[in-house]
Amino acid sequence: MNPDTKDLAERYLEILHEYVGGTSETSLSRGYDLARRALVDGCGVLELAAIHHQALRRVFMEHGASDGLLTAAGEFFAECLSPYEMSHRGAQEGARALRHLNEVLEAELKRIAHALHDEAGQLLASVHIAIADVANELPPQARGRLDGVEVLLKQIEAELRTLSHELRPTVLDNLGLVPALEHLAEKVAKRTGLILSVTGETGERLPAAVETALYRIVQEALNNVVKHAHAHSVRIDLQRRRRKVLCAIRDDGVGFDACDQRGNEGLGLSGIRERLNSLGGSLSVVTETRRGTTLLADIPLKN
Repeated sequence: MNPDTKDLAERYLEILHEYVGGTSETSLSRGYDLARRALVDGCGVLELAAIHHQALRRVFMEHGASDGLLTAAGEFFAECLSPYEMSHRGAQEGARALRHLNEVLEAELKRIAHALHDEAGQLLASVHIAIADVANELPPQARGRLDGVEVLLKQIEAELRTLSHELRPTVLDNLGLVPALEHLAEKVAKRTGLILSVTGETGERLPAAVETALYRIVQEALNNVVKHAHAHSVRIDLQRRRRKVLCAIRDDGVGFDACDQRGNEGLGLSGIRERLNSLGGSLSVVTETRRGTTLLADIPLKN
């Protein structure tokens, strides 16, 4: 037991003794403040429970076990858990707010992608028609000058289609997660030369929020691999289990120091964790220098 934990345990025992001896509101208030400071200092709920258990044993040894003492100790422990309960509720509210924000952002991205693909595409089609009309009115020797404009317009169309897909791939909405990831892997492989594979199935369609989250997580993970990993290949594996879905992204790159928090932030892992936290999911990272990296995203599914 480190000195800080030992000091916390001693103060907890002192206030518990005080409360079971008189059950005063002042003692409850002191216990609440002690637990609140412990939470701020990084003491987890399991650690606090262990401290309570040890303190309760000492109280029983000194005073003997009784229903009244056990009830009073339970009341005191419940009060000490209040800061943890409020913190948990705050985290849940934050996750709901983040989930709502992600949904709003995805809806806006979908709207922008639609505008780029359909509305801008229609405008460019009108420009093509207008150029063709102008070309018909020009002498043959002057029409060649418009060919370069047509080439530029086609390049713009291709860039807009690519940007539209990156903002919100229609294949994700229309066909689901696996086809969308296969399409993403194909585009990344073509652009970078990486060898990418997508394996596994999700069975029936996953909830839209889960599909979007996993797509964005894989998208960010591949961006990280391209920028930092110096890898030759990446394997993306999906597994749907009864109450959750797992997505593993494995590369054979240089890896990194998992203890280097600044390095982790630079790899965008905090953004991935935040997206997972909003859905009650979690991220595991297995990495070793020069031995590649595996990211494992785990998202629970409601029955």
